[in-house]
Amino acid sequence: MHRARRRLPTTEPQLMAHLRTSVWGPAEFVGLPPWWLVGEGLLAGGLGAVAIVGTAVAGAWYGLPALAAGEAGLVCALALVLYLGVVGAGRALVGVVAVLGVCLALQVPQAAAGVVLAERGSVESVVVTSVEGAAVGRGRYLCSVADQTGVPLRVRIWRGCGQATRPGDALAVVYDPEGHVPPRGVDREVTAVGPLRAVAGWAAALVAACLLAVVRSYRMTHNAAGPTRDEDGAAL
Repeated sequence: MHRARRRLPTTEPQLMAHLRTSVWGPAEFVGLPPWWLVGEGLLAGGLGAVAIVGTAVAGAWYGLPALAAGEAGLVCALALVLYLGVVGAGRALVGVVAVLGVCLALQVPQAAAGVVLAERGSVESVVVTSVEGAAVGRGRYLCSVADQTGVPLRVRIWRGCGQATRPGDALAVVYDPEGHVPPRGVDREVTAVGPLRAVAGWAAALVAACLLAVVRSYRMTHNAAGPTRDEDGAAL
């Protein structure tokens, strides 16, 4: 009993250090992190964000539902999480990256459709056939519309549809000539920058979280988490 009590002051700090390392990463460096480690984090986060966004844009452009719906983006987010696990990043930071990656993958399909419509979409005038009241909490109105020949569109339009819109009014919609993405209303100039700006914050947050996770994964001591790396980034 006496020996067990004498070990507590030493064992408890070691346990806390182990938990801190497991949750947040070892971060075994003094001062600023090595430049190559910062580059590795930026590269990993940047490639992950580009892959998530790029697969959705490619799926919308070529009409590939599995890519356009964000499923491939979820796979890219999973690959990024696995990479962080391999380099020994802290579990909390890996979890943050996983959440941000999933959020980006779920947000990007709408942005990808907007990019396609901005790049090759055509604008035409349609006629409003009915207007539905504002959605609760969003203040949007939904317009059912038909083209100039009287054929109704399968989707309802909210861009350009407002409280003052009445049946018989004309609205401008942009549609994909190849039919890969549904048409949408036009309430401002159609550019590819706008849709991408909507997901830029998620992408930036993902890159920042990945950078922090990689930087804090730095470990000078040799253990089972991975090979020892010197100050130049070379494996020992």
